[in-house]
Amino acid sequence: MKKVSILIANYNNGKYFQDCYDSLVNQTHENWEAIIVDDCSTDDSLEVIKDIIKNDDRFVLYSNGTNRGCGYTKRRSAELATGDFCAYLDPDDALLPYAIELSLEVFEDNPEIIATYSQLQFCDEMLAPQKTFDKIRQVQNDKYFFNCPIQISAFFVFKRETYLKTSGINPNLKSAVDQDLYLKLLEHGNAKFIKEVLYKYRLHASGISQQSSKQGAKDSFAKVIHETMKRRGINVINNKPVPKDYTNSEEIYKLLEYQTKIMYRLQTKARSIFQN
Repeated sequence: MKKVSILIANYNNGKYFQDCYDSLVNQTHENWEAIIVDDCSTDDSLEVIKDIIKNDDRFVLYSNGTNRGCGYTKRRSAELATGDFCAYLDPDDALLPYAIELSLEVFEDNPEIIATYSQLQFCDEMLAPQKTFDKIRQVQNDKYFFNCPIQISAFFVFKRETYLKTSGINPNLKSAVDQDLYLKLLEHGNAKFIKEVLYKYRLHASGISQQSSKQGAKDSFAKVIHETMKRRGINVINNKPVPKDYTNSEEIYKLLEYQTKIMYRLQTKARSIFQN
């Protein structure tokens, strides 16, 4: 039975961790480990999490010596993983009971893929379902795919052996960390979309996504895209030159405006239907 490493980067989210924990211990697939790395939380997260996991050796808790940020913490959790597959789960979110099992079934049916991803459901602070994020769909992966606008999201499960072929998550990133992960992995293979909700995303005032300024997150994603273009050797995109050095986010997003146009989206959809 394949082993899955669930990677949890925590910062001040101990009060929500019980739901995260419950969703893991109730998984229908039993061979998993949970690697938790606390980024020097300033609340009682460590004490709360230690108490919750104390009788379950599938959970292992580590702590950063100082606050290092999301990129460093998620990278460290991946380095500590021992499973055949890995997946990130935020400590304030939760999985559906069959999330791991269904993902592994898709890998069995599609051995050539390197990752799976699913629909996610937005929930309120009490984790009550609100609505399903309807922008996620099967993507057509190629050299010019940058997940902009976002089409790949959680629940994202990937082969650990593929991750080890990449340079790993950029430890200096404070946001757009998942985007960095997706784009690096997709350079080594394709991902399969599971059209089913497997992930519950909690919306609350103190969440990382809510704390980050929109402009800051936008800038980080643009930097990730620019680094991806350089890594892939792309000097020109849609007949426009790629800047040698990053200066501002708008310069990068303008290069990708054509990918939001109706004609491009129709062509991409037609390709998807043909391949399926």
